[in-house]
Amino acid sequence: MLDAMLRPLIDPPLARAGRALAGIGITANMLTFGGLALGLGGAVAIATGKVWLGLALILANRLLDGLDGAVARVRGPTALGGYFDIVADFAFYVSIPLGFGVLAAANTLPALVLVASFVLTGVSFLAFAVIAAERGAQTEAHGKKSFFYSTGLAEGTETIAVFVAMCLFPAWFAVIAYSYAALCVMTVFQRSATAIALFRD
Repeated sequence: MLDAMLRPLIDPPLARAGRALAGIGITANMLTFGGLALGLGGAVAIATGKVWLGLALILANRLLDGLDGAVARVRGPTALGGYFDIVADFAFYVSIPLGFGVLAAANTLPALVLVASFVLTGVSFLAFAVIAAERGAQTEAHGKKSFFYSTGLAEGTETIAVFVAMCLFPAWFAVIAYSYAALCVMTVFQRSATAIALFRD
């Protein structure tokens, strides 16, 4: 929901950094996998009780996630790069709730519910992208991407805000997880309604 609104603010500095990184030979895939390693490291840190370190690694992951797209736009986006990017994103997204689930037994059920909601949201997102591509739909509301990005109530910005809240208030993990899982399910219904409107034959 907020991703497209933030693009005009974050794209210019990311573009400058992307040009600089591309100029010294850094590739988008290097940043994608580096960011994934940082994100998964954040989940491990959370699972072992180092929540503040986990927060720092989450933020570092998001920085590299923004930079990989910026470098890709300089060098030219590729289908394989887009594939790696979305897989790395979802691997990171599910790892953080799992980290909190390992941290405390009371977190296990809400973590599983949140991961399940991420799976549903991801399926709706990718299915929408496939059908939109078949129909030749295009959008740059989220910047130039390798495939169609549909807008939803729960997107990347909201997810990171939730992860930050979980790290700042770990005792409230269950409440935050259940609340965001509900928003993710609402996103699935919202995206499905859009699909009915656009893809009806």
